[in-house]
Amino acid sequence: MAKCSLLLVTGLSGAGKSTVLGELEDLGYEVIDNLPLRLLRTLVEGSGNNATLAIGIDSRTGGFSSDVLCAEIDEFHKQEDIKVVLIFLTCDADTLRLRFTETRRRHPLAIDRPVTDGILHERQLMAPLLDRADHVFDTSRSTVADLRLAIDGTFIREGGPPLTISVASFAFRRGLPREADLVLDVRFLINPHYIEHLREKTGLDREVIAYVKTDTDFEGFFARLCAMVIPLLPRYTSEGKRYLTIAIGCTGGRHRSVVVAEELAGCLIDAGHTVQVRHRDLKEDHDHSQ
Repeated sequence: MAKCSLLLVTGLSGAGKSTVLGELEDLGYEVIDNLPLRLLRTLVEGSGNNATLAIGIDSRTGGFSSDVLCAEIDEFHKQEDIKVVLIFLTCDADTLRLRFTETRRRHPLAIDRPVTDGILHERQLMAPLLDRADHVFDTSRSTVADLRLAIDGTFIREGGPPLTISVASFAFRRGLPREADLVLDVRFLINPHYIEHLREKTGLDREVIAYVKTDTDFEGFFARLCAMVIPLLPRYTSEGKRYLTIAIGCTGGRHRSVVVAEELAGCLIDAGHTVQVRHRDLKEDHDHSQ
């Protein structure tokens, strides 16, 4: 039976909903923003089979209620001819405050109060939807390009490009990347931070790369890593996944994780895959492709 494919895009104001909807429109979805909740079911049920809808709903939406939207989602799940996916955009409070300050926009829930109060109120208001979300995108440290790439890879329609792989290094002390599908901890490798002449360098520098590779376990570990990851990729593709993020973490996100991320990206490129590399906790972002 043909299905109506429905993407509901919600989340915190300033977290990137407009960017997501714009990218989904470019991917061929029929996009509607801020549809009053009372019209949601009528629109979806009247759209017919094979429809691909992306509907933006947030705290500005007429008649908005997290509980009502959750109830609508439950009703859609009961219908075999509607496939509904809930996308939630989130961001940390400091980044949201900075975005509203830089753009001089008013927060929709802070018309007569400080923007931080509006952010807190909205986060509490939207909490039930965050718990129910099928996909959560944290844009705290993401550029617009990063977000577009993630949306493009995750929601591209049938017949689009093959699996796009992102390999990201990160610091555990700053938290896990929310978008990660696979997470690897490489803190067991020898740490250049304790070598004085390497401390201020990064895993992009030849001296650091060479030092990390002197670890007696590096060669065997890396061979097993590639042997594990490469056979998994066709399985992700067969499940309809279009974008895969592999996150490599160490303590500071500057040395060991960067080295392993770069080496893994090279291995995957050599195997014929399209790969982007991002070093979250470095200023430098480097893209690699086949």
